Amino acid sequence: MTNETGFRPEYLVTSEEELRSLFPPTHEVALKKCQDRLDRHARDFMARSPFLCIGTQSPDGSADVSPRGDPRGFVHVLDDRTLAIPDRPGNNRLDTQSNIIANPSVGLLFMVPGFDETLRINGKARITRDPDLLASMAMKGRAPTIAIVVAIEEVFLHCAKAFRRSGLWDPDQRQNRDEMPSLSKMILDQTTGAPRDADEMNRIDAALEEEYAKSMY
Repeated sequence: MTNETGFRPEYLVTSEEELRSLFPPTHEVALKKCQDRLDRHARDFMARSPFLCIGTQSPDGSADVSPRGDPRGFVHVLDDRTLAIPDRPGNNRLDTQSNIIANPSVGLLFMVPGFDETLRINGKARITRDPDLLASMAMKGRAPTIAIVVAIEEVFLHCAKAFRRSGLWDPDQRQNRDEMPSLSKMILDQTTGAPRDADEMNRIDAALEEEYAKSMY
């Protein structure tokens, strides 16, 4: 019997035992590659990375993933088991930060343009406003208000399959941004309604670009 979402509930996988029965055993190397601290390869990967995603979870179990980006090497390594991420200006929803205060478990995914591999780090995060640390993270003369400090519990390199399937860095896979409306237009459509006048919409888009230039740091 098919439900309204289009899949048959009798085929749902509902236990880890059932899940693992569908796949071959984990390769020994996949288990051994997990480390509890940064080695030279992980450090070098992070030093090249200008972008990461951080996954958190709210007290009620709602999941969230948020992007973080800066010039390459923006994440500071404090020691082999501790790193710090500057918290640059955003929309002030503070989803990631609030989740960390409620539940410190985080997952990080580091990416390097042109690399098909990724670096994954799991651990426990805290929020700090240590002035010395924040000063060391200043960009264009502006220090972040806070930083996210992560105590590393697990770190490992992730294989290239997902990026090669997606062709993420393949220039032939680049899509024309003009095939979708601007960010301002889409958000206004979803909320208060976008103006019908094209010139007014162009002014709104231009104002967003000006805001980017002023509030990046």
